[in-house]
Amino acid sequence: IARRPLKLAHEKLRVIEHHDYLDYTPVLPAFDGLDACLYALGISVTQTSDEAEYRTITHDYALAAALQLKAGSPNAVLHYISGQGTRLDSRMMWARVKGETERDLPPIVDTVCWRPGYIDGGITNRSGPRLYRAIRPAFRLLRGFRSIYVSTEDIGRAMLEATVENIRSGVIENRRIRELAQKRRGENPT
Repeated sequence: IARRPLKLAHEKLRVIEHHDYLDYTPVLPAFDGLDACLYALGISVTQTSDEAEYRTITHDYALAAALQLKAGSPNAVLHYISGQGTRLDSRMMWARVKGETERDLPPIVDTVCWRPGYIDGGITNRSGPRLYRAIRPAFRLLRGFRSIYVSTEDIGRAMLEATVENIRSGVIENRRIRELAQKRRGENPT
């Protein structure tokens, strides 16, 4: 389920365009018979007008997807992209909202919370705050820091590996994300 068509095409990939992430009624069959949902919908707090909008996108959209996943595939696991520094008692609004989301998802459906550090979306990624896009090349110097840097591709690989390994709960931090991604690529994690 995506907001717009993907540039990527594959015989096993079926893209369903959808725009109301509080109401999945038009795409209910997309939730049937799943083993896992890799939930990556999100937004930077710098791209929102206020806390209410950020909360709707970060918390409410995720819970709506979890409820639909539970209804359509009761034994599936939800892999939720959260963020490094997420805490219910944080002074930062974004960290509290993500913490509330991490707290509220597991009672609905088995949930793995992913807490990446700096996410490198690659040179083709045109979304995200303008400042991040401008300084992205400098952040690539962080590649050697396993606890900070991760690519979007490695997050996807790690989620797939976690699904294969039947990881159904918990919090996975940046270093473990990279280890799972390496395993998925068939590399020996170092």
